[in-house]
Amino acid sequence: MSELAPSILSADFSRLGEEIRSVEKAGARMLHLDVMDGHFVPNLTLGPPVVRSIRKATALKLDAHLMIEDPDSFIGEFAAAGADMISVHVEACRHLNRTVTAIKALGRLAGVVLNPATPLDTLAEILPEADYILLMSVNPGWGGQMFIPRVKDKIAALRQRIDRLGLATRIEVDGGVTRDNIGELAEAGADMLVAGSSVFGGGDPQAAAADLIARLGTAR
Repeated sequence: MSELAPSILSADFSRLGEEIRSVEKAGARMLHLDVMDGHFVPNLTLGPPVVRSIRKATALKLDAHLMIEDPDSFIGEFAAAGADMISVHVEACRHLNRTVTAIKALGRLAGVVLNPATPLDTLAEILPEADYILLMSVNPGWGGQMFIPRVKDKIAALRQRIDRLGLATRIEVDGGVTRDNIGELAEAGADMLVAGSSVFGGGDPQAAAADLIARLGTAR
């Protein structure tokens, strides 16, 4: 079954521990951590110290999405802080194979991220090496954006490519995931669905996360 990855970008940081426990109770098995540097994307969010604090608060898998200009300089810090999964952007890495290899050498799962307008062909040489591919379904930088419809076809095309090559690479989708589209995105081929405002924006994260997980349970 596809997994829900609640994004803490939309959580209430004044009571972050409580917010995390609420999605744990709902059945979430991972948390998505949006790391932004104010340069690669127009926003500034959390760094390794926050990840380290979150690691102390939960045993859930921590999925660190590095939306930063120089990911190679920080991979070690995020791994040491407790991230189990680390993903980097094709658009930010000059030597992507080296970066993916470095993440794996630290014992972490390595993800490769594509912005909405970046074609799947950029994955041709790295797809067999990546543990997962994160497809952005909004332009990165802010939570609460609307899903870009064409990304659904991109998910299906990537799923076909992975299956044709006989790879175990998983597909993650981030941006505009709601209770209305989460099932169809899983059916298109997504294994991990990131949801921020759809989980934390309504006042009851536990109920919202449980609803999204239930919808995944009825998909493919």
